[in-house]
Amino acid sequence: MDTWKKILDLFLLQVQTGDLKTSTFPKEYSDLKMRVSFGMGMPARVPWIAFTAPEMQVSKGFYPVYLYYKELNVLVLAYGISETSEFDKTWPAEIMNSTLTIKAFFDKDVPRYGDSFVFKAYNIKVQKDKIEYQSQEGQNISEKDLEADLKTILNYYKKTVSIEIRKEDTVLSQGLFYMEKQLEDFIIYNWKNTELGKRFDLIIEDGELVSQQYRTGIGPIDILAKDKKTGDYVVIELKKNQTSDDTVGQISRYMGWIKKNKNNPNVKGIIIAAEFDKKLEYALGVVNNVEVFLYQVDFKLKEFKGV
Repeated sequence: MDTWKKILDLFLLQVQTGDLKTSTFPKEYSDLKMRVSFGMGMPARVPWIAFTAPEMQVSKGFYPVYLYYKELNVLVLAYGISETSEFDKTWPAEIMNSTLTIKAFFDKDVPRYGDSFVFKAYNIKVQKDKIEYQSQEGQNISEKDLEADLKTILNYYKKTVSIEIRKEDTVLSQGLFYMEKQLEDFIIYNWKNTELGKRFDLIIEDGELVSQQYRTGIGPIDILAKDKKTGDYVVIELKKNQTSDDTVGQISRYMGWIKKNKNNPNVKGIIIAAEFDKKLEYALGVVNNVEVFLYQVDFKLKEFKGV
């Protein structure tokens, strides 16, 4: 594997090009998932590299993250907190109570992620194909220091998450990855190859995907999209371990919120479920503009007979 500085250099150099592809970057680092984003559809104002435990995701969780504030030429290694959907756990109080938020650190509003907390901040100088890192005091940061900083925050994160998993009453111990959660991520990542992707577009703002766990005043929508032909909003909800009545009531509330707050009287709804039962059928009989999509899981084991 390349040294961490080389990976970080490549990230910062690619930011300068406007290239949004991430396939050349590792998918894992130090036993954590690693995700990179330069934006979707258009360059993001704050590109990032995030490291998440298996129980977390960038749209819902807390995790170490590099945030590059291009307009300021500052790279922040942060105690990251998801902006998309709140998680029931977060960084320990010792971080929350004694560490500056990014907004406070810069002493002004920033484009994104202002509520995350600063662990380290580096001034960045880009000279052709070379990246220089300096402290806020102007001292050069060595490759060894960069790796040590990252190792420190990653080890702290692993310890924090491990403690939460051992608590039997936490959501983490009960397993965040129900089939529906896995399915939600799968749909987003494979959107263009699904039936949904043929009819609807995901929503991108400032180069960032905001469709998944879309925030509203009454809770997060699983997926919010737009109809390719009409431009109407489409509320997509997965039937998660709840009754058909609860699911229909929930999607109706979200559709009502979109109708009022987005001024979209023709908002549509889609429920994604493993099966279509009679209760769901009757409930939908009095709700307009809601469709049902069924998903199937095809899992097979095949004996490996060698080559």
